[in-house]
Amino acid sequence: MSDFPWLLTMVVVPAVGGAAVAALPKGRDALAKQVALAVSVAVLVLALLATVAFDTGGARFQLTTSVAWIPSFGVDFALGVDGIALVMLLLIGVLVPVVVVASWRDTGPGDRSMKAYFAWLLVLEAMMVGVFAATDVFLFYVFFEAMLVPMYFIIGSFGGPRRQYAAVKFFLYSLLGGLVMLASVIGLYVVSNSSLGEGTFAFDALRQLDIDPGVQKLLFLGFFVAFAIKAPLVPFHTWLPVSGAEAPVGGAVLLVGVLDKVGTFGFIRYCLPLFPDASRTFAPWVLGLAVAGILYGAVLAMGQSDMKRLVTYTSIAHFGFIALGIFAFTAEGGSGAVLYMVNHGISTGILFLVVGMVITRGGSRSIADYGGIGRKAPVLAGVFLVAGLSSLALPGTNSFVSEFLVLLGSFPTRPVFTIVATVGIVLAALYVLLLVQRAVHGPARGLVTEKAFPDLRRRELVVVAPLLALVIGLGVYPQPLLDLINPAVAATMGDIGSDPGGTQPAVAEQGGN
Repeated sequence: MSDFPWLLTMVVVPAVGGAAVAALPKGRDALAKQVALAVSVAVLVLALLATVAFDTGGARFQLTTSVAWIPSFGVDFALGVDGIALVMLLLIGVLVPVVVVASWRDTGPGDRSMKAYFAWLLVLEAMMVGVFAATDVFLFYVFFEAMLVPMYFIIGSFGGPRRQYAAVKFFLYSLLGGLVMLASVIGLYVVSNSSLGEGTFAFDALRQLDIDPGVQKLLFLGFFVAFAIKAPLVPFHTWLPVSGAEAPVGGAVLLVGVLDKVGTFGFIRYCLPLFPDASRTFAPWVLGLAVAGILYGAVLAMGQSDMKRLVTYTSIAHFGFIALGIFAFTAEGGSGAVLYMVNHGISTGILFLVVGMVITRGGSRSIADYGGIGRKAPVLAGVFLVAGLSSLALPGTNSFVSEFLVLLGSFPTRPVFTIVATVGIVLAALYVLLLVQRAVHGPARGLVTEKAFPDLRRRELVVVAPLLALVIGLGVYPQPLLDLINPAVAATMGDIGSDPGGTQPAVAEQGGN
């Protein structure tokens, strides 16, 4: 069963599905939706079967596929997953069908056909699977850049009033970061050629290189800038609020729930193992940016009048916690950060979807236009509350476990940063509860009284039900995911000289791995 090319199939199936949807005759939007749903569910099934085939006690990278791609430059089309990448594939598998069903009744701006939207959605899914599954650094870079294209068209063609500006800003920021990373990718090839006698982009081979600490710093910065923009960390974040606000709701769910995780995934997959000395050197600076993002994102979220912009600013704060866990260099912090990546995708996904349902009913993104939703749509109001509580990491919800692990793992090695970061927990409660209080509670007012405001329909219940189940299920019992994550994080901590079994910091040592 493990010999089956699970990962290659997970890339090919949505890519072919996207091409098939795009080739449908004009006016066949209904068929396009059905094909998109079938393909996305197939990817979810493949992700679940791949998880069954994955052995948590086996090799670091499993389910591998490798085909020579550009032999003269040592480039292979190489795919493989550890526990960190595998849980991200599961997140993709869950969110894409949810987004397809959530977008079922959407209509494109003007005369835009939703057929193109679903085609781009499937192509994006293929690129996202590829970027997390790639074990060749050059292939990772190709997927990293290629996934910008479908998201650019999703935002630019199907987003809000400022969609074209938002799409261009998203594309330019990400492209710039990718070009900086390309310089470091080439630098790695040169270093490998000098050390091994032949150039390679294979992750396992590069991880074994003994790179000069000075060279490490330069190469680290190239990767870090690209990942910090993608994550995004303050001050590289300015593209996210406008892109998240103007993207269609389904696009925003994948943008903030999955695409941005490529940045934090890149930190723990590439920056730490490939450049351990540089990671230790720059860790205080990265932690400073992480904590600044936690406080900045929370304060800005409280001041937002636009619901979608508020949710995007909360994500900036959450990404600060993820970076804190990664650069604490402890097993608990790293496991908490990876689990946070999954839980943030679930929590922010359901929050974006519920906000989208409110906006669809009222026709406005302004918080001031709503009030008393609970009186007219109690089920919608209840889901809104649960989504908000998950976002602020209430005990019993999925986000609490990951946030607790991050703080538990970072305090022994980075106590000052951890203490300051806990202020963000208080601020999170303020911005979430203020949003819920203004929109949900009190007497019905604003657009809630002026327009029909029905409760959740059957299709909308189907959309939110699986995410609600994960919010509660992972809040009560996160162990299945941690069983996948912990061995991969322990191996990564071992790469940088940290105690893989506890909360000891990475030791200062010269040289590479």
